[in-house]
Amino acid sequence: MKRTLVALAATLGLLGLPAPAQAGPPVPIRGADVSSLAKSEVYGGVYRDPGGRHGDALRIMQQAGVNHIRLKVWVYPADGYNDKAHVVAVAKRAKALGMKVLVDFHYSDSWADPGKQNKPAAWAALPYDQLRQAVYDHTFDVLNTLKRQGATADLVQIGNELNGGLLWPDGQYTDWPGMAGLLNAGYDAVKAVSRNTKVIIHLANGGDNGLYRWWFDNAATHGIRYDVIGLSYYPYWHGTFEAFQANLNDVATRYGKPVVVAETAYPFTTADKDGWENIILSAEPYPGYPATPQGQVAFLKKMYDIIRAVPNGLGLGLFYWEATWTGVPGNGWDPADPSSGNGWENQALFDYTDRALPGLRTLGTGR
Repeated sequence: MKRTLVALAATLGLLGLPAPAQAGPPVPIRGADVSSLAKSEVYGGVYRDPGGRHGDALRIMQQAGVNHIRLKVWVYPADGYNDKAHVVAVAKRAKALGMKVLVDFHYSDSWADPGKQNKPAAWAALPYDQLRQAVYDHTFDVLNTLKRQGATADLVQIGNELNGGLLWPDGQYTDWPGMAGLLNAGYDAVKAVSRNTKVIIHLANGGDNGLYRWWFDNAATHGIRYDVIGLSYYPYWHGTFEAFQANLNDVATRYGKPVVVAETAYPFTTADKDGWENIILSAEPYPGYPATPQGQVAFLKKMYDIIRAVPNGLGLGLFYWEATWTGVPGNGWDPADPSSGNGWENQALFDYTDRALPGLRTLGTGR
């Protein structure tokens, strides 16, 4: 056996791939963000299992071992997707398959991330107290509807990639008391619907320990309530694996909270499918991990190794971002522009023949 492993390691080295670490137990959360799925299906998106058989994308993922899905929710999106109705519909399908659900509140009509945290148009003129009430009411409404439909959320993000806060300027990082009031309004709404639902606070730049210490130290000072720390980590943007591991370990032990990778992904090709330039074009976005199906598998295995190594079992798992966002015309990134492509189809977990990639099995098995 030892000779076999040595030979395998040598072969992988010749292929430019890292040798596998010894597989450990699967982590609890082996999840996928499928926020684009409902729109993809309406616009003709097709999903096939590894054998090429056409099927329901959620079932294909569940059969691979994926046990959680993540769904973003916007307030009044221009295209009508990623709203309450679509989130509820997809969540019910997932629950029927025995999967758990993370709801990701952006508190915006479109993308909220470190560079922009725009208020929904309907909330733009609200004074602070009414804005805080709007956060509570919107959060409660979505989650209570899910509960009444038999699809109670298991995890909830109060905001998305909150490096600089939310609902600018009222909840910006320059006003921590204001931010705390908005986040705690969301927390209270979650717990009013279901005491067992866990609340995640989610930042980007998962390799930046200085950011995380600054943010969560301030959160403690200002009484921001949460249950889990969520991180985005894309290795081509957010630093080395070593920096990411060090940050995960530090925040888990420093704040005594479980950690989950709320977003991560890796390309399986450099080719384009939908005529909209891909966001990641490099043939080797991270050293030693080529943009190939095998490189995508190796990346996921490395991520699981990192998560399993978090002290005290505080590494919960990961969500692969937009696993089903394939190159379907009309299902682009801009809800206000039907002609936009997505730029992400080379990082999905279904290839350009719509067949599940080997990375989906890796995601689902957790090793």
